Amino acid sequence: MVDFDVVDLGPADHPETGTAAPGFTRPFVSSEFWEDRSLSDLAAEEGGAVVVFTPMIGSFVAQYVWTELAEREWDERARVVGVSAANPYGIAGFLEERDLPFEIAADPGNDVAEDYGIAHDLDGMAGLGEPRVAFFAVDADLTVTGSWVATEWPEFPDYDALEETLGLE
Repeated sequence: MVDFDVVDLGPADHPETGTAAPGFTRPFVSSEFWEDRSLSDLAAEEGGAVVVFTPMIGSFVAQYVWTELAEREWDERARVVGVSAANPYGIAGFLEERDLPFEIAADPGNDVAEDYGIAHDLDGMAGLGEPRVAFFAVDADLTVTGSWVATEWPEFPDYDALEETLGLE
C-alpha cells in the first residue's frame, strides 16, 4: 500500500453561500469532443449547476471523486460542471477510459481555481498548482447556494451530507 502524508492545505478564500461565484469560459471536454462554454450560460440553461473541482486528472483523488459521482448518478440529478488543471486531451482520455458521463473544463493554468480561492501549489514542483477538492452549487445567476471545500490533502466529503448541502437529495 502506498504511504503518504496528509497535508494541511491551509485556509481557502472561496465564495460562501449567498455570494457570487466567479464565472468562467473554458473548453468543456467530454469523452467525445470539447468546446468553449461559459459557466453562466450552462447555469442559465439548466437553472443552476454544481461546480466540482478535483486535482490533476489521473490522480487517485480525481479518480475516486468522479467515480463516486457517477455511481451516485449526479449526471441525472444536476448539471455537473467539472474543473481540473489538466489539458483537454488528458481529460478526454480520462473520461473515455472510465466511461464517465461528465464534462470537465480544462484549466491547465489553474486560473479558475485561483479565482475561486481554492488553488494550492504542489510541494516541490515549481510553477505547478491544482485545485483542492471542492463543490459549489450555484443558481442560474451564479449565486452560491451550498458548498464544501477540502482543508487537507487528501480529503473527501461525506457524500450523503454533501448531497443535502448542495440540494441533490
